[in-house]
Amino acid sequence: MTLRLTIAAAIVVVAVVVAWRIERQRAAPPTRDAFPVPHQLDRDDFPRPDAPWLVALFSAERCDSCRGIPEKLDVLESDLVATAVVADEARRDLHRHYDIAGIPTVVIADAEGVVRRAFVGPLTATDLWAAVAEVRAPGTTPEPDLGADL
Repeated sequence: MTLRLTIAAAIVVVAVVVAWRIERQRAAPPTRDAFPVPHQLDRDDFPRPDAPWLVALFSAERCDSCRGIPEKLDVLESDLVATAVVADEARRDLHRHYDIAGIPTVVIADAEGVVRRAFVGPLTATDLWAAVAEVRAPGTTPEPDLGADL
């Protein structure tokens, strides 16, 4: 009887130690953006660096998801908002400089070049226009954090 209790206790101890070691090895990996976006732009790299806001699209000719986005940017062009389409084929240097890994990438930057909102992947005109409206006048849209996951 004592032998059986000793064996049972030993099995329980081994099971607890094994479970503890397995749990320690399963540390969650740190979160990482699948496609990081720049947090700062040099406004001199883009047209109209004096405009208070910049909306830039990093794209490529071969990108099917990029189709239609330049037209969404065109509507935003004004005295206060400069827009730029940065095609990989024409400005590979900027894609490399800003470490653009996913296209399309759309960034909304202020006068100092600080990226306030960003989108990676296709986006609707409504989401883009709302994000620009929100950075220009905070609190004006029903989704104030749209595109804010930098």
